[in-house]
Amino acid sequence: MFQKSTAYSFLALAVILSVLLIVFHPTPQFNYDFETFFPQNDEDLDFYENFKSQFENDNDYLLIAFSNSDGELFNPDFLEKANTIQSEIQKLEKVDTVISILNLKQPVIGVFGLTYRKVLDWSDEKSLEMASSNLEQYRSQLISKDGNSLLLLIKNEQNISKANGDELYASIKGLFIQFNIEPHAIAGKIQMQGDFIKLMQNEFGLFFGCSILLMLFLLIIIFRSWWGVVIPLLVLIIGVAWAFGLLLYLGKPLDVMSVMQPTIFMIVGLSALIHFFTHLTKKLKTGANKQLAITEVYKELLIPVWLTVLTTSLGFISLYFTSIPALQDFGWTTGLGVLVIFFSVISISPGLLFLIPIPNTYSVSKVEKPSVLHSLFSWQLKQRKWICLSFLAITFLCIFLGSKVKINGYLLDNLPVDHPIQKDFEYFDEQYGGSNPFEIFITTGGNTNSLLDLQVLKEIEKVDSKIHELFGVGKTISPLTLIKSINQAQNQGDPKAFVLPTVGQRQRMNRWLDKALESSGSQVISEDRKSGRISSRAPDLGSLKITELRGELIEFVEKEIDPELLKVRWTGTAYLIDKGHKSVTTQMGKGLGVAFLLVGVIVGFLFRSWRISFLLLIPNLIPLICMLGLMYLLGIEFKLTTAILFTVAFGIAVDDSIHFMSRLKHELSLGKNLIYALKRTYLEAGKALVLTTLVLTAGFGLLIFSQFGVTHFTGLLISASMIFALLADLLLLPLLLLPLKKMWEKKFNKT
Repeated sequence: MFQKSTAYSFLALAVILSVLLIVFHPTPQFNYDFETFFPQNDEDLDFYENFKSQFENDNDYLLIAFSNSDGELFNPDFLEKANTIQSEIQKLEKVDTVISILNLKQPVIGVFGLTYRKVLDWSDEKSLEMASSNLEQYRSQLISKDGNSLLLLIKNEQNISKANGDELYASIKGLFIQFNIEPHAIAGKIQMQGDFIKLMQNEFGLFFGCSILLMLFLLIIIFRSWWGVVIPLLVLIIGVAWAFGLLLYLGKPLDVMSVMQPTIFMIVGLSALIHFFTHLTKKLKTGANKQLAITEVYKELLIPVWLTVLTTSLGFISLYFTSIPALQDFGWTTGLGVLVIFFSVISISPGLLFLIPIPNTYSVSKVEKPSVLHSLFSWQLKQRKWICLSFLAITFLCIFLGSKVKINGYLLDNLPVDHPIQKDFEYFDEQYGGSNPFEIFITTGGNTNSLLDLQVLKEIEKVDSKIHELFGVGKTISPLTLIKSINQAQNQGDPKAFVLPTVGQRQRMNRWLDKALESSGSQVISEDRKSGRISSRAPDLGSLKITELRGELIEFVEKEIDPELLKVRWTGTAYLIDKGHKSVTTQMGKGLGVAFLLVGVIVGFLFRSWRISFLLLIPNLIPLICMLGLMYLLGIEFKLTTAILFTVAFGIAVDDSIHFMSRLKHELSLGKNLIYALKRTYLEAGKALVLTTLVLTAGFGLLIFSQFGVTHFTGLLISASMIFALLADLLLLPLLLLPLKKMWEKKFNKT
């Protein structure tokens, strides 16, 4: 395969593929959908899908808080302008409903039947003054707690597409600009998707460019020759283009986790190239023939480099066995991209090396000085006891610290702390009780047929009061809200009558109930009145705190609520996301379990020994345990996007061990005893391991500067794990192999 003629054939094929990619280039598509972080094959997800079909999707809305920058909030001119904006928004094609204090009507039951009157009437000064004095019940719901802003709740088309969402959001913002009103805060799905994707596009281009510059710098430092810089850089750029071209042709849009893929592809490709080029440079320095050296290097290192790339790829692909679609997509796309990068390395670099003239650097007079690795190897043989004890102590310390790491995640984890969206969500949390959907499904027990029975309503009121006590949510909407509204209507709209009715009041409202439910357009109770929802918006307290509070509410329901009257169940998008965070240990266990199995099979195939497979796990588990300890020290919490890094780190870290063991196998096959073979392996493979670790650490370290939380923590933790892995492979692995001296020598003496 690596003869000159064959290498030129592959190079020609690479040129054809690259030209085809340029001519028929796919259009990049960016997408962000936080519902891809829901755990699949889950009964709660199935339940929520049924809930949506019965009621509605709980996150298809946009919240806009706005105030009068020119003066008083309840100024007639300002209110008229705001009302015009609301009317224009309602006319937009993808808008379902627009709710605010401006168009809210209060039902009133009088001698002429059921009528409706505006809650806020600004037609004249007297009406405005009277209405303003009765708005207290709408505080933190449609009016901010401090009374300085109004809320516009826009319910858009269910499951709106990204393109339609962008168009709708632009139209809404355009109306506010047209009428010269600057929104104080905005939060909602169509806004988040657009802003996330803009940030993704910026970071994708930024990190791709920075990755190229970083690779250029590292190549200059490592090889210090023009051909050692130009060839790898060209191979990497083409390989990354192929990888993304293939993914786009397969219909995979780029998402929030795709930001780090260019860097991952480049550093994996460069790590492979370093092994080939370092070995080639050494051969050329000994005066070897160029063509023969290229052929021998690629033939000799093809299997070990392929195995390291394969384990890296499988480390990512193992994420496919989790139950989170976002992790599955990231896993298989990154794993496939890594394989494409390897194909670019072996198909392009040999042909370019044959094609480009490489100067002869052979020098007879040059004497190689003892290296730092030589001294390090001698030292560790003398200090083997203390080295092993030190690793053991550090491992147990990190296990202890890691056991204290909390599982916690937030909806906006991936955004920078100072991002405008964060500020807007904080405003809604403070002034409107929150912006995250809050959903509880309720249904009747065995002793009743309707949620509107007074006994059931009393149970719902208990649950409602506990919800406000625990979660600090804004006003809830439920069947209880409807009954309270009708009771208020029976009392001429008196705000004090917005309470649970008496037995007599409840009986009197039966004649108005059907009409009131129909005219309200309510989606809080089913047609048969046996099931419904308690819906609100809550602050993002984090999955750890919110899970504790949910547990307290369930405990309260079990103790205080009669199950024969009312049954309660959590549901909604926020609940599913929090459940996804809570499952991090399961997801990590699945990924690591598959990765361990695959790597064990590969190593077992390479060395024909289960003991070696088990042995190699030890120095590659240590970096993962050290990551745990580092997470505790840095205050990093477990969540879906940090838990997966353990699987990724393992897949990459094991590469150094495989290179080390492959070289050791080669030295032993030459008839050397274990001690001498270890020494030669240490000196020959050690330099390449240090260089590849430098590349991996620098490459992943670049991601630390990302504004996305998932990308930032990937860079920080993977970089640290690479350093831990290098120390384990250089200091601990040789010492673990020494007790197997008889087994190794017997095995290779027979061969």
